[in-house]
Amino acid sequence: MSSSEPEPAEVVTENNESMDQGVDPESNGSKPQENDLELPIRQMPDDGMETVRRIFASNVLISGLNGLGVEIAKNVVLAGVKSVTLHDEEDVQQWDLSSNFFFSEDDIGQNRALACMQKLQELNYSVMILTSTERLLKEQLSNFQFPLLLKAVVFTDVSLEKAIEYDEFCHNHKPPIAFIKSEVRGLFGSMFCDFGPNFTVYDVDGEESHMSIIASINNDNPATVYCINDERLELQDGDLVVFSEVDGMNELNDGKPRKVRDVRPYSFTLEEDTTTFGKYVKGGIVTQLKLPKILHFKPLKVALKEPGDYLLCDFSKYDRPALLHLAFQALDKFRHDLGRLPVAGSEEDARRLLNFFASINMSSGVSKLEKIDNKLLCHFASGSRAVLNPMAAIFGGITGQEVVKACSGKFHPTFQFQFFYFDSVESLPDEPLKADDLMPLNTRYDAQISVFGSKLQTKLKEAKVFMVGSGALGCEFLKNLALMGVCCSPKGKLTLTDDNFVEKSYLNPHFVFHDCNIGEAKSTVAVTAANSINPALHVEALQNHVSPETDDVYNDAFWDSLDVVISALDNVNARLYIDSQCVYYQKPLLESGTLGIKCSTQMIIPHLTENYGSSRDPPEMKVHTSTVHSMPHNIDDCLAWARSEFESLLEKAPIDVNNFLSNPTEFAASIRRAGNSLARELLERVLECLEVRCETFEDCIKWARLKFEDYFTNCVKQLQFAFRVDSASITGASIQCAPKHFLRPLQFSSSDPGHLQFIMAASALRAQAFRIDVPEWGENQEILADIVDKVMVPQPKPKKDAKIDTDVKTTSPSTASIGKSEVIEGLLSELEVCAERLPPGFRMNPIQFEMDHDANHHMEFIAILANMRARNYGIPEVCKLQAKLIARRIIPHDIATSKALAAGLVCLELYKVLAGGHKREDYRNTFANLALPFFSSAEPVAPKEYNYRYMTWTVWDRWIIHGNLTLRDLLIWLYRRGLNPYRISCGTSLLYNSMFTVHKYRMEKKIVDLAREVAMVELPPYKCYLDLVVTCEDDGDTDINIPLITVYFR
Repeated sequence: MSSSEPEPAEVVTENNESMDQGVDPESNGSKPQENDLELPIRQMPDDGMETVRRIFASNVLISGLNGLGVEIAKNVVLAGVKSVTLHDEEDVQQWDLSSNFFFSEDDIGQNRALACMQKLQELNYSVMILTSTERLLKEQLSNFQFPLLLKAVVFTDVSLEKAIEYDEFCHNHKPPIAFIKSEVRGLFGSMFCDFGPNFTVYDVDGEESHMSIIASINNDNPATVYCINDERLELQDGDLVVFSEVDGMNELNDGKPRKVRDVRPYSFTLEEDTTTFGKYVKGGIVTQLKLPKILHFKPLKVALKEPGDYLLCDFSKYDRPALLHLAFQALDKFRHDLGRLPVAGSEEDARRLLNFFASINMSSGVSKLEKIDNKLLCHFASGSRAVLNPMAAIFGGITGQEVVKACSGKFHPTFQFQFFYFDSVESLPDEPLKADDLMPLNTRYDAQISVFGSKLQTKLKEAKVFMVGSGALGCEFLKNLALMGVCCSPKGKLTLTDDNFVEKSYLNPHFVFHDCNIGEAKSTVAVTAANSINPALHVEALQNHVSPETDDVYNDAFWDSLDVVISALDNVNARLYIDSQCVYYQKPLLESGTLGIKCSTQMIIPHLTENYGSSRDPPEMKVHTSTVHSMPHNIDDCLAWARSEFESLLEKAPIDVNNFLSNPTEFAASIRRAGNSLARELLERVLECLEVRCETFEDCIKWARLKFEDYFTNCVKQLQFAFRVDSASITGASIQCAPKHFLRPLQFSSSDPGHLQFIMAASALRAQAFRIDVPEWGENQEILADIVDKVMVPQPKPKKDAKIDTDVKTTSPSTASIGKSEVIEGLLSELEVCAERLPPGFRMNPIQFEMDHDANHHMEFIAILANMRARNYGIPEVCKLQAKLIARRIIPHDIATSKALAAGLVCLELYKVLAGGHKREDYRNTFANLALPFFSSAEPVAPKEYNYRYMTWTVWDRWIIHGNLTLRDLLIWLYRRGLNPYRISCGTSLLYNSMFTVHKYRMEKKIVDLAREVAMVELPPYKCYLDLVVTCEDDGDTDINIPLITVYFR
């Protein structure tokens, strides 16, 4: 750098032509868009109105538009701040194309900030995008010289000397400016945060304040409060709470915060003398009060010498952060003294960095490290010039969320651990890399080649990848794959499938979909965007759902050709099917998912790890079914019930109907195996669809009218009959004590707008489920009222023996009453009769909930269903918008930062999969919660091993037999291995059962002939094998779970 005084930084404002690139000065940097006001609503559930307001008022500076800088900028722009200023003094180089998804070859030679500006603006026209291309002085960060009062500044490529200077200015500024230094060096990354001497966090974890229902309060000093034992109290000693709706002890309803202590699972002591208060009668809610938290950050200069504890993310590397803390300082010293970064593969540069490291370590005093991993430091030096895309995505997500925290005060920043270090050195190829293999080839992948070598780059380009899903997470994957060069040669191929279309709700936090894409296939739009990032990407976009119904598309040849499968699904059943296919075809599956601000990844590697179906995510906190179905406390409970009913009526029931019609035998077998009340309820749900099958829209209106009577009149009368006002639940608490309001049935009236709105929405959705066109008069209220008034509604009689669930600890339907086998068989017989009356090929249309498409009646149905339920219980109703906001809190939505983090983590594992030769301990499963923040990475769990005699197998194994065997041949093959087979199935059909005498006559028949005759299996000329499920037992009659048997008959 020049020692002369630099010119003041040029900040492009509305007076410069750069501002004309997509920004209208008259609209404060915004172009009016139809959806501008709707996009922020998607943030409200996790952020809240006040938090969103603070974000919208924040101005952010991002310096250094390399791959990391643009990832941070993308996430911050999608978060919806007021303005983002892009600062960069350097021009685009070919080296940048491997990590910055906004750069193209046409941008080479342009300033990096200017090259990114327009594309960042297109992500969110509500955000003002400014640029600065000259050297930045610390004084210019002040609102006296900067056009906007900055809330946060981020530096991605700054020397330590300048970083200390900037941070000191920001730390002492009035008000303080949040300072973040984040950088990526090959497979290593670091982040430092300083939000000032006194930073206020308004919500530490983003979780909802805990609420409990009061069972009793005594008149004592101090008072003891007992809560009903529906769930354990989530309070801690010293927490503040407020009381409401307390009957009798009205003095507590004053809204005054009160401190609790001696917290037990279902009670706590209140630091209050209640001896003079009124006597507690019933009811009441105690609500946890969250107070702001003040954090005192250390400036960078101090923190470098006194780093304290580090935010640890991988306990197998517990000593790594301290090593990297010094390594990044040594790299800064190398760059300062030599004016460049180390050359990839240079042993001399590696030695120089080791010398700098040793010097810094010697001067560290008590923090001096005794154990130094020189090999790791050599890897660090060799790849230090590269900004790898997956690492940029990871730190772009983490840093982007820290910026949002600085702007909003929501979620806990990295305060206790101001430094965060991360590495993935285990992603390097298993074989040693030679210096020649790391040399640049004058391609856009040179940065990646400098870390992994040209051999792995060739493997990446020639890979054959199947990706399922192109939503927010899928688009992050596509971006990463294009930048990494995966499938970017004629020998490689990426197959992407997604059967959904772009809706308005997808526009945020997507950086791919725009207004003009609404109604287009998501996979097609995503592929077009990916090709714009890297035209060499060889990709095919499909719109097929991956399921047994599309086996003709995703056939044996397709699966056999794949190297790896990437899942970007948000549906557990779909994930399980993809998992089963990957197990069958022995393909690696890279699984990931997000839930709001949290994300997780799971690596499923053949024969090394367990598969997805072997373990499930920990159960989520469930809304108690008694609360949802019989005793709602508030509108949230009513909306949870409405959402549950939508899923049951319009998604699950049609799916169950189609499963029954597709394979009645297997459906009946699974029902008989279950044999409980849940199976009975499922059968009744299917039977209701087929017995009362709608053929016209008038039938749908009649169904809606009877459903209204059932929901809001008959069920409520049954509850009134079962419980009087003074009735008690099994816990002893009054059934209708506050906040469980006294219920009343509704009397239908076509003149009531709410009642008619229910009929309109319910009949339209019922018609969609039965594939019936809604006539033009379908939303004409006068015609609907006339038709619905003519519907004959039968008068029900209350059931004296009806079981009403009042146990608030129940989280699933009661299984106490077991559906007897004769009842199950009777319902199955009725289903068979109904099926015979159906037209050929009849199938229902399952409806997946989508809340942001106003014309689909989904949210309208949910809102009116919840409001009618609320009216039953005297609970205040809400408008459709309020219902949508609450529903978003019930149904977690997309957060750009967590998606970016998950995609980056998975792509680090993709290097390992495509390189080959890695051991299980090299792979990582990760869980992260960006709100806390919390990171946990660990090696995957090994698959469960089964042992019998001399044989060992796992879920990944198949037993393969060649030859056109008879049934007797197969049995002998098993007997010789000490197994006693008693059942053999092909598909859903039973080929052999040792208890059936008639099956003995099948002994001499070929397996393939039995499959054709009994299982009705079609075997085209290209099909040369059959899969058999065999159930065996040992000599002690103990069942043995053997692998799938594949018989190659030709």
